[in-house]
Amino acid sequence: MVAYGDSISAGFGVEPGKSYPDDLQRLMDKEGLGYRIVNLGVSGDTTADGVERLPTVIAMHPVVAIVEFGGNDGLRGLPVDAAKVNLALIIQGLQNAGITVVLAGMTLPRNYGAEYIGSFDKIYPELAKQYKVTLIPFILDGVGGNPALTQADGLHPTAEGAQIVAENVLKYLKPILLRQVGVAR
Repeated sequence: MVAYGDSISAGFGVEPGKSYPDDLQRLMDKEGLGYRIVNLGVSGDTTADGVERLPTVIAMHPVVAIVEFGGNDGLRGLPVDAAKVNLALIIQGLQNAGITVVLAGMTLPRNYGAEYIGSFDKIYPELAKQYKVTLIPFILDGVGGNPALTQADGLHPTAEGAQIVAENVLKYLKPILLRQVGVAR
């Protein structure tokens, strides 16, 4: 499986081996889920960059892709509609290749204004419903806005925060993985 996204997936600002995909691998190993996760996070990537990288991801033939894009679009004030179109292209491309998609939702700092944030926040549930994919409502749940779990920039998780992100992701991912292998737990 792949963690396909931006700096949140890449583990920006934490030591190698301390990103959420690294922690997720450890959690999956501990639970005996038998999957290997490849970290395809690139710091700074927007949804448009995600579309450009899509052929490389598909060529890897993952069973599951955790799609985590959009934060950089929002932070740069890019049009919400463009981010939604790009995320739809990513989801469609992955689904057309037979890859199960888990969509990781994001939000923005409150100083971006209620109207922009409101439009941005709607992207993820609307796409999840339209494409019938599992939605992680907010990948940074319990981490975002907590200075003890975010780096000095107030955006990226610390190593401890990344562990919580991995736990958040596993809650939504585990049922999919168990269905994939036909194991009931």
